[in-house]
Amino acid sequence: MGQSSGRPERSKNLELTLSEAIMAEANQHNIKEEAKEPKGKDLKLLSVFGVADLKNRAVGLYNVGQTCCLNSLLQVFLMNIHFTRILRRMVVPWQAVQKRRNVPYQMLLLLEEMQCGKEKAVSPIDLAYCLSAYRVELFVQHDAVQLFLTLWNLIKMQMKKPELVEELNDLYTIGVQEHLACQECFFETKRRSSMLTLPLPVLDTNSHMLKTLEDCLQCFFCPEELTDHNMCFCDQCGKRTPFLQSMKLVHLPQVLTIHLKRFCFRSSGYIHKLSHYLPFPENLDFSAVLTENQCQADDNEKVSWDDVKCTYGHSKLHWGQTAYLLIYMKKHPL
Repeated sequence: MGQSSGRPERSKNLELTLSEAIMAEANQHNIKEEAKEPKGKDLKLLSVFGVADLKNRAVGLYNVGQTCCLNSLLQVFLMNIHFTRILRRMVVPWQAVQKRRNVPYQMLLLLEEMQCGKEKAVSPIDLAYCLSAYRVELFVQHDAVQLFLTLWNLIKMQMKKPELVEELNDLYTIGVQEHLACQECFFETKRRSSMLTLPLPVLDTNSHMLKTLEDCLQCFFCPEELTDHNMCFCDQCGKRTPFLQSMKLVHLPQVLTIHLKRFCFRSSGYIHKLSHYLPFPENLDFSAVLTENQCQADDNEKVSWDDVKCTYGHSKLHWGQTAYLLIYMKKHPL
């Protein structure tokens, strides 16, 4: 998208994309205002939203066709200055039909509408219709994690510019190292991999409820013995043997997405939601929660809910403790 074969070369004056126009306007506005020092609450918000987003005071979103879950995710994306910096540099599609079906472009239009809105909220209906072309239907109760992954994949697929896709990956992708050790010959294998969300259990191995987010993290990174029907084939032994499986955190992204696995299967085959309270801290220091064998991140291991709660919610709210998708931001970005 954004390219066409056989199209006559346009004047450079006509090739100014929407993102460039937005950035130029924002820069002109910032030059006029740069002498003004942000104070109090504005100073705190500035580190999260950025100058352009802060000055426009983005309004909220109306719920249309059970889009409350979508609205929450959109606010998490659009109120993140690191994400909007990427979004504003996208290539705008040429054709009207492409624009209607392009998720990042529709998100960009919605962001501008939220920032320029004079009412208390705006409607995300155009983006909702755009997503319906990809089987994200209106009037359907969506799973927050699945919707997050769907949005992410559509944004990544339609962003087009390789450098923007790389920046997007760096912004959200978690780096881990998987470790397998044979318990008979002690042959070890290590493999680096990445994940978009950190899927934490809310029950321990004995099906007991975990009490805090820190407990969930420790349970997830705790080594697991693979025995009986879970044994692995060992090339050195030439047979299936017991293995010790473990995982180490090696990279924390700027935006950390934690998925609390609140859904489980009962013996009857029905899916059951675990709705017990699970308090989570506003500041999460992985080096204090995990051991050196479990966490060897190559940068700052501290993340904070405090930087995003003004958009997504507050950790002390009663309903917040039953959430199953948490968004943390790195406390001191490089």
